[in-house]
Amino acid sequence: MSQYEGMTAARGSSYIDLRSDTVTHPTPAMRRAMYEAEVGDDVYGEDPTARRLEEMAAERFGKEAGLLVSSGTQGNLVSLLAHCGRSTEAIVGKRSHIFTSEQGGAAALGGITLVALDNQPDGTLTLDEIEGAVRADNEHYARTRLVALENTQNSIGGRALTPEYTQAAGALARRHGLALHIDGARIFNAAVALNADVRALTSPADSVSFCLSKGLACPVGSVVVGSQGFIKEARRARKQVGGGMRQVGVFAAAGIVALNEMIERLDDDHRNARRLASAIGTLPGIRLDGEPETNLIFFELTSSKIAPAELSAQMKTRGILMGGGPSRRIRLVTHYGIEPEHIDRTIEAFRAILSA
Repeated sequence: MSQYEGMTAARGSSYIDLRSDTVTHPTPAMRRAMYEAEVGDDVYGEDPTARRLEEMAAERFGKEAGLLVSSGTQGNLVSLLAHCGRSTEAIVGKRSHIFTSEQGGAAALGGITLVALDNQPDGTLTLDEIEGAVRADNEHYARTRLVALENTQNSIGGRALTPEYTQAAGALARRHGLALHIDGARIFNAAVALNADVRALTSPADSVSFCLSKGLACPVGSVVVGSQGFIKEARRARKQVGGGMRQVGVFAAAGIVALNEMIERLDDDHRNARRLASAIGTLPGIRLDGEPETNLIFFELTSSKIAPAELSAQMKTRGILMGGGPSRRIRLVTHYGIEPEHIDRTIEAFRAILSA
C-alpha cells in the first residue's frame, strides 16, 4: 500500500471522472483539518488559519506575502487589477486561460486591454514577439504594464515552462519596466514534471497565482503571492470584485494539508496520464497531441464513424466521464482519485468502442 492509498477512499461517485482535476474531492486529512480549523473574520484580517496558509504559500514561493482568493480566475483578475490600471495593456497568450476563459474580466472590470500573442507548441510566447508588443511611450498608445505567462500551459497539452524560459521572460519584462505575472494554476505539476523547485519556476515573477482546487484536491480556492505592496493592492482589488470572505479558515485548512501532503503525489497523475495516452494513441481514430508532460492528455478524434458527443455518451455507459462537445479535440485529465485500475478500465473502454 502506498502512503497515499488511504487518502483516495471517499470519492462520492462511482464514475471514473476524467473531465478535469477540478472534480477532486478533499482527502480525509483535509476533512479533519477543516472540521477542526480555528477561524475568524478574514476581511478584518482575523482568520488565523487563512493567515497561516498565506504565509506558507509565500514562503514556498520565496515571496513576501500571500492572499487567499476564491478561484484561479479571481486570482488572475485581482493580480491584473493590482499591477495595471485603466487604459493600460497586458501581454498574454492567445491560448492562455486569462484570454480564453475568464470572460474578458480584465477589460470589463479594469479597463485593461489584453494583447494576445500566439503560443508556441511548447506553450511559450516568443521573446521577440513579447518585445515587439511593448508599446513605445507615445500619447496615442495605451501603456504596456504587464506580461502574463501560464505554467503549465493548459490548452497546449499541459506543457511545463522551464526555469530558463521564465528567467529570460522576466529579464525582458524588467528591461521594459513591466510586471511579470504567472498564472500558475498547475505550477506544482510543472515543478514535479521538471524535477525543479517551484521557486526556480517563479523567482522572476512579481506575482503568481496557483490553484488549490485542481491537482492539490482542495474543495475551493487559490492563492496569490508577491511583494507586500502588491498583496496590499490585490487585497483591495479582491474586496472590490466581491471576494472578501469571512470564516474562510475552513477552506484554508485544506490548503495547508495540500501544501504539506499533496505535491509529491502529482507524479502519480503524470504517470497515469502517460500510460493512458500511450495506450489510446495506438487505437484507430485517435491522434495524440504528443506525449503528456503532466496530467493533461489532448487528442483529436479523427474517425468519421463516431462523433465526440457519441464517444462521450458511450464512455459514460461504461462508467467513465469525459468531455465531448462539438470540437474533435478532446482533453482527458488524471488527478487524485484516479488509480492504475481506473486507467486499465478506461483503456479497455476506448478499445471496445473504437475497435467495434
